[in-house]
Amino acid sequence: MMGSDHSKFPDFFDDDGPDPISAATRRPFTAKTAPKKKAGFYLSEELIDRFNRHFHQMKLTGTPIENKSALLELALMFALEDLDKGPGSLLLKTLMRRP
Repeated sequence: MMGSDHSKFPDFFDDDGPDPISAATRRPFTAKTAPKKKAGFYLSEELIDRFNRHFHQMKLTGTPIENKSALLELALMFALEDLDKGPGSLLLKTLMRRP
């Protein structure tokens, strides 16, 4: 008779499992994406305040946004997809109108 896998204990330090906070709050488990790197940019205080305000409003209304980095990453992805449109890009048109 072969031994069973029931004797294997879970690795509580494994990063591939569900996040304990998400599990406790019944949020859906999402696998971690590619490794991320910290980036530093200078932004106006007005823009940061506006970003923070929107983030907190989204959290209060139950929008499933994990954290500020996830929101910023999504916004940047949309901006880059717009720039991929070339001359039809709204961002590019806005930049061309600036003095």
